[in-house]
Amino acid sequence: MKTFSFVTALAIAIGGAACASGTGTTGSAVAATGAPAVEPVSATIGAPAPGFTLPDASGQPVKLSDFAGRVVVLEWINPDCPFVVRHANAGTMKSLAQKYSGNVVWIGINSTNYMDSAANAKWIADRALPYTVLDDHTGAVGRAYNAKTTPHMYVIDTTGKLVYAGAIDDDNGGTKGASAVNYVDAALAEVTAGKPVSVAETKPYGCSVKYAK
Repeated sequence: MKTFSFVTALAIAIGGAACASGTGTTGSAVAATGAPAVEPVSATIGAPAPGFTLPDASGQPVKLSDFAGRVVVLEWINPDCPFVVRHANAGTMKSLAQKYSGNVVWIGINSTNYMDSAANAKWIADRALPYTVLDDHTGAVGRAYNAKTTPHMYVIDTTGKLVYAGAIDDDNGGTKGASAVNYVDAALAEVTAGKPVSVAETKPYGCSVKYAK
């Protein structure tokens, strides 16, 4: 009986830790597939990017592995964030996604705890975005990538490795105009040319990601 009690207690403790880690599924569409929202890996420059499955604005599951062999950009979004709105008004992300549309898959991820696929669909429609936005309102994928701000940008190369993480540019105050250095543009120019990314990490700026507590 003592052995059974110890094993049972250990199983309960492990189960509780798994629940606390936030690795559950996100949304009914993902739950229906039986796939995890995110694989248990943390994002590190030079290492494979954490895989995930999240519902798009129509509720359909999207897997990062769907884009194996392609360059992928992940953009953390919150439509309520003034920094996100500023870049949307300037067309920063939209124009860059269109610039590399033939070579790069651009994906928005919304980890805001009080938003869902309907909110993402409205943002896409209001801004006429040429790319999808995925629902991560549980925050599982955001936490795996250590996304801190909206926007927070990531570039994944054709081998599935993370090659850039950080800010969209060096203009956190929005005052530099054409003189701003767009880090993501520079990273994409290098990675699509088969070159290593010269600036692989920068400090992101924006609103804090509003994770579920």
